[in-house]
Amino acid sequence: MYIIAGLGNPGKQYEGSRHNVGFMTLDALADRYHIEIKEKAHKALIGKGIIEGQKVLLVKPQTFMNLSGESIRSVMDYYKAEPEEFIVIYDDISLEPGNIRIRKKGSAGGHNGIKNIIAHLGTQEFPRIRIGVGAKPERMDLADYVLGHFSKGENEQMETAFQDGASAAVSMMTEGIDAAMNHFNGAARKAKKEEAEQKEA
Repeated sequence: MYIIAGLGNPGKQYEGSRHNVGFMTLDALADRYHIEIKEKAHKALIGKGIIEGQKVLLVKPQTFMNLSGESIRSVMDYYKAEPEEFIVIYDDISLEPGNIRIRKKGSAGGHNGIKNIIAHLGTQEFPRIRIGVGAKPERMDLADYVLGHFSKGENEQMETAFQDGASAAVSMMTEGIDAAMNHFNGAARKAKKEEAEQKEA
């Protein structure tokens, strides 16, 4: 069984914010496979279902972002899951809005939710899907930026990113992480190259 967690903050005031793209990507995945994420357990909202023949548990921690690890650790212990059976989806300010990147493992890169998960699981060795939300403006506080909302222009890009992120999670489970990385990370590189070439032309 795979455990797929989308990170975010609970509460109406945080809906649609940059920090909640993990929740929104998980919703796109749940909608596609008709899974309801509403069971309350392990300080999270949970949905159980089948994706392409694979049993999955979709998890939205309700602890607030910086304590995401409390919920994840509880879920992982209860289901006796290994780190490689866990995929986490979250926002990344180092990627342009709408870009996604798959990683096999790694440090938190300054993301407090991931930092807390690493602390609770005692390992960095778990796969993740990073959803780009763009760099913060120079004079803006980071917290204000990630808790803020997308512009009208960005919303369309983000809707595509949520679908791409959902597809990436499916690919990681069905084809393996290397194939998923080649496909999704490669597509992002190709798009960036084409964009650069257009600017030069």
